[in-house]
Parts: sequence; structure tokens; C-alpha cells
Amino acid sequence: MFKFANPNALFLYILLLVILAVYFYAGHKRRSAIRRYGSPELLGAMMPEVSRFRPALKFWLTFVALCFMVLLLARPQFGSKMETVKRQGIETVIALDISNSMMAEDVAPNRLEKSKNIVSKLVDGFEDDKVGLIVFAGDAFIQLPITSDFISAKMFLESIDPDLIARQGTNIKAAIDMATRSFTPKEGVGKAIIIITDGENHEGGAVEAAKAAVEKGMMVYVMGVGSPEGAPIPRERANDFRRDKEGNVIVTKLNEQMCQEIAAAGNGVYIRIDNTNNAQRILQREIDKLAKADVETTIYSEYDEQFSVMAWIAFILLLLEMLLMVKKNPKLKDFNLFK
Repeated sequence: MFKFANPNALFLYILLLVILAVYFYAGHKRRSAIRRYGSPELLGAMMPEVSRFRPALKFWLTFVALCFMVLLLARPQFGSKMETVKRQGIETVIALDISNSMMAEDVAPNRLEKSKNIVSKLVDGFEDDKVGLIVFAGDAFIQLPITSDFISAKMFLESIDPDLIARQGTNIKAAIDMATRSFTPKEGVGKAIIIITDGENHEGGAVEAAKAAVEKGMMVYVMGVGSPEGAPIPRERANDFRRDKEGNVIVTKLNEQMCQEIAAAGNGVYIRIDNTNNAQRILQREIDKLAKADVETTIYSEYDEQFSVMAWIAFILLLLEMLLMVKKNPKLKDFNLFK
């Protein structure tokens, strides 16, 4: 594959075209002026040391050198091949609750955005690791298969909102079951499942799913977002809150007890997400404790820079231009190839 790392530099060719036009125009004016003084052949015989072709050759050497220098500034690149490398890292699957209750604002700006911010910072701290992303409410599905492409992970993270799943609820069991099937078969590498939820409308079976994950060599961490006192759920595109059938405002509360039970069953820890950054630091510290092993990752190698080729060509052309004299040397008349 081929590309320019700095394609805007190619606009300099417009300037080179202007220089070329000025050169041809000046040449035309010079020839017209010579004809006014007499025959060009006669004037040439009167000035035997003046070369007819060397000034033009010097210009073209310089012009072509400038063309290559513009290419140099545009940074042409060739390459891009896939290769498999081994790195020391862990595997983490993050399951994010996107039920409507995650839009409550007892954590600023709301539960979901605060959770996404924590996940984004966690991904920023990954280096030789792999991460997968699952979203869940009443159902669960994979948003991003486990990968070392952290740019894509953050891109998919930004697109998450409650509209991705129509069925409401908080089916943590489904999220854990799906997470256990999302890891690579690699043995000896630390594998962490991070559940981020408010626990509202918990559907059951999550503790058993966490125990099953431990038996498969995984650890389950639970991050509870929200407050035990609760908060109303804003209604989308309306200056109001969600209400029940009787018209009462629905208040969603963090189910800390359920979160703690799941974390204990998963040999992990429970972390409360509030309006501070403590949860991020605690989670990072716990993740750093996991065993790291060789993780095979398929990556695209960097494009090979070709600037050195362009630089050498431009240098040689400019050197030739400098060595080429405008006038003929009478002592080397037998070797004057460009008369």
C-alpha cells in the first residue's frame, strides 16, 4: 500500500508550475531581445565561451530537485503488512449496564456517562493488554470482541446509549455468561470481568454465574454506580422524569448489597463509583495485580518512510547543478559535452 503522511505539501506543486511558467516566459523574452540585436548564430560565434544549453540544464536539474523535495515534504510511505507479535498483558472484558436507570443523575453528568469515562481512562492505561466490551440491560450482546485495538474500543464506547437494547432490566447473569465466552483460549493470562451497573431490577442468577466464571480461571469485579438514596430517571427529550402507571416519579437506587455479593462470588472486589476519581484508581490497582502472560497480537506494521530515497535524489541533482558551470572551459573543450 502507498500513502502520503503529509499530503497537503503536494500543493507546493502549484508554486512549481508558476516557476515553470515564469521560466518559459523569461526564455521567450530573452530570445526576442537577442533577435533584435542580430542573428543568434552570429552572436553565438562572437561569444564562444557562452553555452546555449548549460543554463537550461542547470534550471532543469534544480527544478526536478525541487519536485523531489516536495515529495520529501509530503512523506511518501509504502508498506503495511500484518505480523504477529508477543506481548505481556492481561485480558479484560467490560460489561456495561445501559438500562434506562443508568441515565439517573445522582452521579454527574449521569451514571452512564460517568461509567463510560471510567472505562475510557482504563483503556488509556492498557498497553500490551486486550479488552472486550459487552453492553447489557434485559439482554446482553457483544459491542466489541476482545482486541488490542484500543482506538476502536474507545470509538465503540462513545456510541453506547440505552437505545441499543430495547428490552429493559438488569440481566447481569447474561452479561457474565457472555463475558466468560469472550476470552481467548490462552492459558496463564490474567482474565478479568468488570461489571459496571446500578443493580436496578436485578433479574437473578448473577452470583451463580460469577462462581462459574471463577471455576474457569476468571475474576469478576463489580463497580456500582449511583447512590443508595437514588435519583429520578430523566425522560429523553422532555423536561420531565419517567413515571410509573400511577403517575409517580420513578426513583432508581443503587443495589449495593447485590453488587457486593456478585463480587465476592467472583473472587473480585466491589468498587463504588461516585463523583470522585477514587473508583478509577482502585480499579486500576486491582487490575495491576492480575498475572500477565505472553499474549499473541496481530498488528499492522508501520508504513515505511521513503524520504531517504527522495532526499538522495534531490541531493545528487543539486550537486550536479552546482558542479555544472554556465560557461564553457576552453581547457576542457574536448570534454565539453553540453555546449
